[in-house]
Amino acid sequence: MSTPEQDDVKRRERAQQVALWRYQLICPALDPELSTKARGRIVRTIAARTHAGPFGGQHSYSRDSLDRWIRRYRAGGFDALAPSLRQPGSRIDTTVLELAVALKRENPDRTAAQVARILRASGGYSPSESTLLRLFHRRELMGPATGQQAAFGRFEADAPNQRWVGDALHGPRIGGRKSYLFAFLDDHSRLVTGYRFGFAEDVVRLAAAFEPALAARGVPGSCYVDNGSAYVDAWLLRACAKLGIRLVHSTPHRPQGRGKIERFFRTVREQFLVEVADTTAADLTDRSPATALLELNALFTAWVESVYHHQVHSETGQTPLNRWNDGWQAAGHNPAMPSADALTEAFLWSQYRTVTKTATVSLHSNTYQVEPALVGRKVELVFSPFNLEAIEVRHGGRSYGPAIPHVITRHAHPKARPETPEPAEAPTTTGIAYLQLVADAHHAQVAADERIGYQALYSTTNDPETGLPPV
Repeated sequence: MSTPEQDDVKRRERAQQVALWRYQLICPALDPELSTKARGRIVRTIAARTHAGPFGGQHSYSRDSLDRWIRRYRAGGFDALAPSLRQPGSRIDTTVLELAVALKRENPDRTAAQVARILRASGGYSPSESTLLRLFHRRELMGPATGQQAAFGRFEADAPNQRWVGDALHGPRIGGRKSYLFAFLDDHSRLVTGYRFGFAEDVVRLAAAFEPALAARGVPGSCYVDNGSAYVDAWLLRACAKLGIRLVHSTPHRPQGRGKIERFFRTVREQFLVEVADTTAADLTDRSPATALLELNALFTAWVESVYHHQVHSETGQTPLNRWNDGWQAAGHNPAMPSADALTEAFLWSQYRTVTKTATVSLHSNTYQVEPALVGRKVELVFSPFNLEAIEVRHGGRSYGPAIPHVITRHAHPKARPETPEPAEAPTTTGIAYLQLVADAHHAQVAADERIGYQALYSTTNDPETGLPPV
């Protein structure tokens, strides 16, 4: 039998899962640029559909419930979406439930919210709308909605940082290994807010591009991405929810809103990648693939900041950098910058473990010592995926300090490891002299112009993936 402390931990875990799920459900309706009428259409569309719940099963929710969650998020942020941690109550009177079923059968068009109103008006009490919805689903009283057109929000931002668009592009082979470019584009200015080449197309490499972008360019209102595995990872959803960013996933096979970054990727292929040749392991006799990756990222940074951001865009008639600056001048304020603590917290990962009788916990083949007072309790381990030697222990909403490493066999999360090297290909001729010239010009530009916050984009610490200093 579980203890009260264990039950409390389970309720907190479920509450966080519910909050993440609610955030994902209402995300399309959170756009501040939507009119009341447009938001109403989106909410009605969400309410008319059935959705896979956070713990399985199919559920639908009334507009009243969705509107209530939207109000909670606006008032209290992500944490306000979590259900209250009340103790389990007594069972609902079956007479009330049967009356609810009768009301629904009497008029199938009645929503759960409407049935609840009738119950309160007639008897002074009604179960919650979610309880009624589960009841109606069990009794097969909820039919799928038909004939409704999908509602879409805006895809053209009127100002900087209203919307970023994120995507990934296959890059060159480095030492025979595939590389991938993660990039984020400001929808209004076409300025590239974040970018990074990596050896894997996963959420860790995505975060390595996303986190510096937020530190350098501020927090966007929303981020529009596709449905690739990196973009639907729970860690990315948690980071966006913590920072108040609406994470919007595009509908499969519907390219609305993705044209801008696809055009940017075409420019990358035509102006940058055309100058970069694939290399095999045999080509890298004087340096490792990790060093070559750092060099590629340095060259790409130079090209973006010195070339792309200063080219006049054919659609806007301005350079991305000028349009970015003009947008903030017109807005009359600067970007909303996250605090260092908030940014760090947003990109931490966490997992739950039960403390053994010897006051230890295990995580990915590592063993750690924790406070003896936590023996038998389920604790939250909070960490950076790149450093499994520094782990914070949390329980019951408070911190219990760092976990003391006892046996360390893995220094990084499995997702943070580079991919296994692939077979080398035949040698090809390199040709990146042009990009080296761009890099030299960029270094000169940075030295001459300190007004642009380049330092936030360029870390002075070692690269988290390669462990090497920046180029």
